[in-house]
Amino acid sequence: MLIDASVTHAAPTHAADPINADIGIMTEFRSDLLNVLSERGFIHQLTDAAALDARATKGKITAYTGFDATADSLHIGSLVQIMMLHWLQNTGHRPIVLMGGGTTKVGDPSGKDESRQLLSNDAIAANIGGIKKNFEPFVRFGDQGNDAILSNNADWLDRLEYIPFLRDIGRHFTINRMLTFDSVKMRLDREQPLTFLEFNYMILQAYDFVELARRHDCVLQMGGSDQWGNIVNGIDLGRRVGDFELFGLTTPLITTASGAKMGKTASGAVWLSADRVSPYGYWQFWRNTDDADVVRFLKLFTLLPLDEIARLEVLQGAEINEAKKILAFETTAILHGATAATEAAETARRTFEEGEAAEGLPHHAIDPAALAAGMPLYAVLAEAGLAASSGEGRRLIKGGGARVNDEAVTDEQRRLTNADLRDGAIKLSAGKKRHVLLTIT
Repeated sequence: MLIDASVTHAAPTHAADPINADIGIMTEFRSDLLNVLSERGFIHQLTDAAALDARATKGKITAYTGFDATADSLHIGSLVQIMMLHWLQNTGHRPIVLMGGGTTKVGDPSGKDESRQLLSNDAIAANIGGIKKNFEPFVRFGDQGNDAILSNNADWLDRLEYIPFLRDIGRHFTINRMLTFDSVKMRLDREQPLTFLEFNYMILQAYDFVELARRHDCVLQMGGSDQWGNIVNGIDLGRRVGDFELFGLTTPLITTASGAKMGKTASGAVWLSADRVSPYGYWQFWRNTDDADVVRFLKLFTLLPLDEIARLEVLQGAEINEAKKILAFETTAILHGATAATEAAETARRTFEEGEAAEGLPHHAIDPAALAAGMPLYAVLAEAGLAASSGEGRRLIKGGGARVNDEAVTDEQRRLTNADLRDGAIKLSAGKKRHVLLTIT
């Protein structure tokens, strides 16, 4: 629903014309909220930055970010938005986590080439239950002070009457303007189907903002840079139907130094749920951060003070590995707890420094009959997520990057058999940092 490294800010714009807000040069704020978000690299665009800064300086504001319930967990791609909600609450303001129980039934076309599979009400409800757990380490829920609110847009969207909604809300949206949105243009340019159902999504998201303003005095919507158009739609709708003064803030698109999308690996998305990605796997993801990304990620994804991050920023050469370990520990401790982070770090130390096949490594089950018959190593590397394909597995072996039980393998025809089992498992490695324990099902 909602989600370059440079810090840029929108110039203050007239409240009656939020659509024309663009990137400006405002870089200093009076409010703790916008100062923290700016200094840590969260801000890409703002509408009427001066007015929002003044509101946040005077007292508590309420802000929201929305998340559609398309799975039972969020992944690292949503972590920027989650951390921003944390800092919102940490600076004295009230966050709303808006679950898209209603909009998930439609599907956000932003950044998508194809329509999403429609989910049942029961599946959506189960997904919301799982996603709520992702937030609990980051924000405090409750009904006092600036405790976070968990809201569900199905509470109002499911009750809408179609004709009155079109008459009261739909009339404020022109087809001409809706066709200019990137989410629509991309589908049309690529001649991919865009259903009428999805075409309504931007109207529903705009209505969400107005409804939260009415229910909770919510004045700020935050989201990824791909949501800029949807956010200003809500701002404009609020001005038209209720004379609300609303604001929008987007974050930069987070990519790694290599240009890859944040949170994607050869084996898939890095999920926040421990049921999907173990604490060790999560720790290891951050430990493998590119040197050029370490400082930026420390600012965005940890709670470390900026002066401590500045100390780590000057590390060079092999010393930067210590900063990576700190990044891995801090991010894992926030999500899974300090004990799990310590255990993951110890597993890594034993694995990398002592060569042990530690039990904390990610496990991948293999069929005993297939192992007895002999399994091509290149295929198992791909199956276990250590290579993107069998072809890449072959290249990994040929280049000397594959290891079986810590022994280098260069024979592309190498097959794994029962003879490779060590205490009922096989340790498989790609390079020095990625390891999997193959276990018998």
